[in-house]
Amino acid sequence: MRSKRQKALATGSTVYIRVPERADGDEFIDLNRASIRFYRGLASPILTPQRFADFLTRCQRDDFEGFLVCENDGDAIVGSINLSQIFRGGFQSAYIGYQVGAPFARQGYMAEALHLVLRYAFDTMKLHRIEANIQPSNVASIALVKRVGFSKEGYSRRYLKICGRWRDHERWAIVAEDFRRKKRR
Repeated sequence: MRSKRQKALATGSTVYIRVPERADGDEFIDLNRASIRFYRGLASPILTPQRFADFLTRCQRDDFEGFLVCENDGDAIVGSINLSQIFRGGFQSAYIGYQVGAPFARQGYMAEALHLVLRYAFDTMKLHRIEANIQPSNVASIALVKRVGFSKEGYSRRYLKICGRWRDHERWAIVAEDFRRKKRR
C-alpha cells in the first residue's frame, strides 16, 4: 500500500494536497470537532461519519473536487479545500471553499495549499476562473485570498446559509491569467 504522501496531487514546502479516502474519516472528524469554536459561524464542518461519507460521495461527482491538506512532516490532516459547482464549456469556472483546523491556523499552511489547488485547477483541470465567497468578518480568510491573488468583485447580501443563518459574503475571484502572472513575479 502506498503512503499518504505518495498519493499527493501536488506538494509544497510544508503541505501537500490529496484526495480524501474512507480511512481519513476519524482523523478529519476529530480535527473538525477540535476546531468547533474556531469555526463558529464561519463554517459547518463535517462532524459525523455519515457527513464524511456524503463528502466522499460528492468527491466522485464531475462537478466537485475535494482535497485534504496534509503536513509534509507526519502526514497530519490540517484542513480541506474543495472546488464545487464546476462548470465546463464556455464558463470553465468553480467555487472554492476551504477550512483549516484550529491547531494549524495562522501558520501559512492554507496559503500554500490554496496556491497548490489553484495551480491544479488552472493547469490540470484547465479551469479559467475560481470564485471564493467570504463573510466580511472573516478577516483572516480575506487576507488569505488577497495574498494568493484574488480580487474583490462584489458583495452579496444574505448569500449563504451557514450554521442555520443567512450570512452576507464578499465575492472574490481569480482568473488563470492573473494567477500565472502572479506566479512569474
